[in-house]
Amino acid sequence: MYFEYPYLLWLLVVPALLLGMYLWRELKERRPHLRVSTVAPWKAGGNSVLGWVRHLPEAFRIAALCLLVVCIARPRSRTEMERVDTEGIDIVLAIDVSTSMLARDFKPDRLSAAKDISIEFIAQRPTDRMGIVVFAGESYTQCPLTTDRATLINLMKEVQTDLIEDGTAIGNGLATAIARMKDSDAKSRVVILLTDGVNNRGEVDPEMATEIAKTYGIRVYTIGVGRQGEAPYPVQTPWGMDVQMMPVQIDEDLLKQIAAETGGKYFRADDNTKLAEIYGEIGKMEKTRTTVDSFPIYKDLFPKYAVWALVFLLLEILVRALLRRLP
Repeated sequence: MYFEYPYLLWLLVVPALLLGMYLWRELKERRPHLRVSTVAPWKAGGNSVLGWVRHLPEAFRIAALCLLVVCIARPRSRTEMERVDTEGIDIVLAIDVSTSMLARDFKPDRLSAAKDISIEFIAQRPTDRMGIVVFAGESYTQCPLTTDRATLINLMKEVQTDLIEDGTAIGNGLATAIARMKDSDAKSRVVILLTDGVNNRGEVDPEMATEIAKTYGIRVYTIGVGRQGEAPYPVQTPWGMDVQMMPVQIDEDLLKQIAAETGGKYFRADDNTKLAEIYGEIGKMEKTRTTVDSFPIYKDLFPKYAVWALVFLLLEILVRALLRRLP
């Protein structure tokens, strides 16, 4: 607490003088005017409750004056507040949903692992606009750019294979992701493209999609998922579903090229832990810009002192009126 006009506190001298005058007057009135042999009959009366109550009106008046002086000195409190301005990033997650994403070198499979880790990534970036694009032999937008985390997470959970033509159209997936943010006014725009295969379908060439991303200033982080060598794939046989070891084929040269030309980075994930680490690393590289401004907030405290001053004045009036009624 501090006072806006601290020099006015010198006015507290006035109630102090009034108190001194009252005490001096009381002492003067207590001087004996009559000599008696004993003061025993008066001792009890001098220490009675009534004898103390008669001082209350003056005490209330002086207390009220002190509080009024505090009020006009304007007591205030000051609290430092911070205003945080956040500049988010537009991020589109482009996820391969070809049937090869059902390989079980991740737990329980590549697609499920990618979805779970993507959901964690979404939850950790509350101020960014994010969207979801899925691709296989063709591509489509699962969720446009939004800050609605609940919607993003629910739509990410619904991502699955077999909804579109099978294959791996990396160019189509990247082009669709770029289309979702080409008109965005965000200063930072990012595509995280995750795939486990080689481009073999689609109308858009990956190199052409890369050039488009460069034109719009969109960075592309590419992630190749799948362990080295072979991986267990579920295969439908005449006797039911079987798991067979199949070679892992990822066009790492293409993914590295896309990332390098757009200012991004290529990552290789061979298990759930590595994939989670990759998303964490991308999250650190693409930090949300935050500006913090400090400003004070003032609060006047004089109203509560004014209320107590009024209470003491009313008590003075009340006690004086009661004392007049006593015999």
